[in-house]
Amino acid sequence: MKVSLNIVKQFIDFELPPVAELVERINEQLGGVEEVIDFGAKYKGIVIAKVVSCVDHPNADKLHVCMIDDGGVATDVERDENGLVQVVCGAPNAREGIFVAWLPPGSIVPASYADESPFVLGKRELRGVVSNGMLASPAELAISDNHDGILEIGDGDLPKPEARSPKPELVPGADFAKTFGLDDIVIDIENKMFTHRPDCFGVLGVAREISAILGCAFKSPSWYELAPSFAEAGGLPITVLNEVPEKVPRFIAVALKDVGIRQSPLWLQCALMVLGSKSISNVVDITNYAMLITGQPMHAYDYDKLRGNTLGVRMGKSGEALPLLNGKTYDVTEDDIVIFDGEGLVGMGGVMGGSNSEVSAQTKNIVLECATFDMYAVRKTSMRHGLFTDAVTRYTKGQSPLQNPVCLSWAMNELISLTGAKQASAVEDKKIEGNSYETKDTWFSAATVNSYLGLKLTTDEIRTILQNVEFTFIDNSEDRLHFKIPYWRTDIERGTQDNSDLVNAIANADIAEEIGRLYGFDKLPRELPNRSIYPAPKNSLMEMKRNIASLLSGAGANEVKTYSFVHEKVISGAGQKADQAFRLGNALSPDLQYYRLSLVPSLLAHVHPNIKAGHNEFGLFEFGKAHNKLEHDEDGLPNEVHALGYVYSAKKPQAGAAYYRALRTMQHLLTSTGVSSLRLEPLEGADLYANPWLEQMVAPFEPARSAVLRATDDTQGDTKGLIWGVIGEFKASVRRAFKLPEYAAGFELDPTSFLYTTGKGYRPLPRFPHVSQDISLKVPGATSYGALFATANTALEPMRSAVLTLDLSPIAIYQPEGAVTKTITFRLRAADYERTLTDTAVVGYIEAIAQAAAKTYQAERV
Repeated sequence: MKVSLNIVKQFIDFELPPVAELVERINEQLGGVEEVIDFGAKYKGIVIAKVVSCVDHPNADKLHVCMIDDGGVATDVERDENGLVQVVCGAPNAREGIFVAWLPPGSIVPASYADESPFVLGKRELRGVVSNGMLASPAELAISDNHDGILEIGDGDLPKPEARSPKPELVPGADFAKTFGLDDIVIDIENKMFTHRPDCFGVLGVAREISAILGCAFKSPSWYELAPSFAEAGGLPITVLNEVPEKVPRFIAVALKDVGIRQSPLWLQCALMVLGSKSISNVVDITNYAMLITGQPMHAYDYDKLRGNTLGVRMGKSGEALPLLNGKTYDVTEDDIVIFDGEGLVGMGGVMGGSNSEVSAQTKNIVLECATFDMYAVRKTSMRHGLFTDAVTRYTKGQSPLQNPVCLSWAMNELISLTGAKQASAVEDKKIEGNSYETKDTWFSAATVNSYLGLKLTTDEIRTILQNVEFTFIDNSEDRLHFKIPYWRTDIERGTQDNSDLVNAIANADIAEEIGRLYGFDKLPRELPNRSIYPAPKNSLMEMKRNIASLLSGAGANEVKTYSFVHEKVISGAGQKADQAFRLGNALSPDLQYYRLSLVPSLLAHVHPNIKAGHNEFGLFEFGKAHNKLEHDEDGLPNEVHALGYVYSAKKPQAGAAYYRALRTMQHLLTSTGVSSLRLEPLEGADLYANPWLEQMVAPFEPARSAVLRATDDTQGDTKGLIWGVIGEFKASVRRAFKLPEYAAGFELDPTSFLYTTGKGYRPLPRFPHVSQDISLKVPGATSYGALFATANTALEPMRSAVLTLDLSPIAIYQPEGAVTKTITFRLRAADYERTLTDTAVVGYIEAIAQAAAKTYQAERV
C-alpha cells in the first residue's frame, strides 16, 4: 500500500515528524514499511518555464530554437540581454506562449532516475546552436507513456486549492515538483498488515491512523460523512437490478450525460503516478483516484453500450463467456458474480470490467457504479480465473456497504467538475431489503481493557485514544463506556451492554487491541502473566499411542510414517472402493490422489520395497487417520477415524501360520495394556458390513483366515459389543497386487478403544520359580481354537488369586489332511508369590482344563 505524505498532509492540520521517525512509528504501530521512495530527489531542479519565442533551427528541419523565461531561478546558465535561456527542442508542439517543464543543465532526466547510469543533462551544441538542458515530454518526466511532444502546462493542470493550502500559480520559475506534488515522500507499507482493515487500503484511512499514532485527533473531510444527499435528475433512462443481495449487499449506480472524455489534468496524472497507478482518461482516472484515496473500487460503463438501458448484478451461468478489459475472454461459472445489461455480460463483479462496455474517447454518457461484493466470492473468482487487480485486493478485505453512497457522491462531483458532465438519472441504490445499514454501537469497561493490556488507563485516556480515530463517545454509565463504531471499521465486533456472552468477549478483545496498538505496545509493562505452576494435563490419547508404540517396538516392530494420501491403485489393490474415498482437487503428486480409507493398505505398499532392500522378516506399524465419504458427524463434516495398522511379513515361511504371528503381537499388546474382555469372531456378520468404515477396513483380509476383535462384557463400559478392529491374513488378490510373500498377516485397531480400559499396573516378578506344563487336547475338527481357549481359560479362573498367576498360551494346532479331529496344544505357566509350586498342584490345574474341555467339546487328553 503506497502512501503519499503530500496527500496525507491534505487531511491533517499538524506537521509530520521527520521521515525516519515517522517510519519508525508506522513500523511499531501500524504496519511493516517495505520501502521509502523520495520523489523529490527524482524531480529535483525541474522548473516551470514559459516559451517566449520559438523559431526554426537554422541547420535542422525538425528542430526549434526556443527562448524561455525561467523567472531567473536557474544559476550557471547563459542568458541573453532579456534574461532568457536558449534551449533547442525537436517537439512538434513547441511554440511561443506555452508553459513547459524545463530541465536545466545538471538535472537528471526522471525517466532514467532508477537506471544504473542516470542521464544527467548538460550544456551542448546541437547542429551549431547551444542548448541549455531540455524541454521534457510526459514520458521523459515518467508521468505517462506519451512522448509525442513536450509537456504543455495550463491553468487547468494545477491542483485544486485545499483547505490548508492555496492553489499554486502558473508563473515562470515555479518549482515543477512542488507545484504538482512531486516533492513527495511515498511510504510503501506491507499489504498483509491491513488484511482485516479495508479502510487502510486508501490513503485517507492511513492518514487517520498516522494522526492517531502521533497522538492527534483526526477529522475526516466533510464529503466522507454518512448520508450524502443526491439530487433527482433525468435524461437517461436506466434500470438497475440486484438479483443476488446475499452476495452483493449493496449495488448503486447513476447515469451521467455530456461527459467530455479527455486527458486528465496534470495534477491528477502526477497523483496517480505517485500512488503506483497510471493515467488512462479523466473518467477512469477519477474512479481509480477515488479507490486509492478511500479504498472503495468503482467502475464507469459507457451508457450507450449498455443494451436495454440496463445494468444489473447476478451469478454467472454455465456456458457464458465474458470479454474483459485485459483483452482476454473468460468462461464464467455459476460461482462468479457478474454484471449484466439487457442482453449479456459486461463485467466480472469485484474484479474487472468488460471490454464491451469500456469508456473510450467516443463516450458521451456513462453509468457510474459503486458496490459491495462478497469478499469470499471475489477471492474465489480471482483465484479461479487468475485475475489479480487493485479492485480484487480491496474487495477481498470486506468493504463496508455504508461507504458506497459516500464514495459515489464524491466521485460523481469530481466527474462533473472535471468533465463537464451532468447527472442524468436518479441514484439507484439496490440493497438487502429492509437493511438500513446503520453504524454499530459497542460497550466495554475500562477495567476489562486494562486487564487485557496490564495497564491502568483512565476512562478519559481511553476516550481520547478512540476519539482520535473517530470513535464517537456517547456515554459512560455503570463503568461501561458506550461508543459508536465508525462505519468504515468492519473489523470491530459490536459489544452489548450486559457483557455476558462470547460476542462481548470478542468485542472487548477488539477494543483492547485497538487501544493497545494506538497507545503503543512498546509501552505495555514487561511483566510475565500469573500462571499456575501445576503441569498441564497430559493428552490421554497421545499417551496411549506412545505406550502402544513402545510395546510394539519392544516386540520387534518398526514404526513408519506414510502419507494420508494414496494412489487409486493402492485402494483398489486392497479390495476397497475408491468411490468412498475423498479425492484431492489439487494433489501433491499423481501418486497422492485420494485420502486413504484405512491404514493397512499404506503399510502393504511398503512391504515389497523393504524385502527388495534385503529385509527378510519384519513388522511395520503406523498410527494415522482414515476418512470415508459415507462417514459424517452431526454437522455434516467428514469424520476422522483414528487407526493403528500393523503388518508382519517374512520372505520365507516360518513355523505356524502367519495369522498366529500377528495374533501373538496383538495379544502381547492387549495383555500389556490390561485389556482382557475381548473375543475373536469370524468376519461374517451383518453389523460388520453395515458400517462403511468397518467394511473398508476388513476388505484386504481373507475371511476364512481372519477375525474381528469384539468387546465382550461390561468391563469396557459403553464399548460393550463394539468391534475394536480386525486381524488376519490377506486375500490372494491383495498379495498379488502388492507383491506380498505368502507369509504375511496383520491387524488394524481403533487406538481410542484403549482409552476405555483401566490399564495394567506394575507387578513385581515372584521370588519363587514358575512351573510350565503343556496339555494337548484332541477335539472334533469343527471346534475352533478360540472357543476351546476360552473354555480352558474360564476353567482356570476360580483358581487364580492375588498370589497365584495362571497364564495360558497356544503352542500348536495339528490336523492331518482328511482327519475329522485335530489336536490343540496349550502351555500353562503357573507362578506363586508365596511358595514354590509342587507338581501335584500343577497337575490339578491341568486336570481342570481337561475336564472342562471334555465336558464342553468331548475333548480327549493325549
